[in-house]
Amino acid sequence: MTTNFFYVYAIKDPRSKQPKPFYVGKGTGSRAYDHLVSPDATRKYKKIKEILDAGKKPIIDILVDDLTEAQALKIEAELIAAFGTEETGGILTNAVIPSGLGGKKRDHISVPQGTVERAQLGLEFLKAAILELAKANPGGITNSDAASLLGLRSDYNGKQKDYLSYSVLGLLIREGKVERRHTPPRHVAKA
Repeated sequence: MTTNFFYVYAIKDPRSKQPKPFYVGKGTGSRAYDHLVSPDATRKYKKIKEILDAGKKPIIDILVDDLTEAQALKIEAELIAAFGTEETGGILTNAVIPSGLGGKKRDHISVPQGTVERAQLGLEFLKAAILELAKANPGGITNSDAASLLGLRSDYNGKQKDYLSYSVLGLLIREGKVERRHTPPRHVAKA
């Protein structure tokens, strides 16, 4: 059963005539408003503090609601790509690259605006598909099952290694959503 509890929101700076967003996110419940009461060391909160110190209150704008998580992720990623992050010359304070990914800068490689967001969105869809396959099979799945049944077979110079599905399974294990059982070798979704 799909639940549509998610929404996409923007936090806007009220100090200009046309308030501009400085953060875009997805959430459920009070997530959009939690930013105002949960100080942290992010650029987003630094901006919130500047606004509060100026005697104003950031504007929370729910842009779209009644979404599934996948829909919310897609819209969030598209908005972040459209506005751009400060790191890419845009206006948003979002830190969209998950911890441990893309941390190394390579001066000789150009990363076009929005490509990181699209890659992360694609990764979320792959993880969701493999996790759903694992949940539908309580006895577990193999890497080969995921690669074959979901059309993720790798082919590099004619050699199939199925690294893509194996990497995604590894991420799901690290996130605690799947566990690897060794006898027989299977990946089982955690309840």
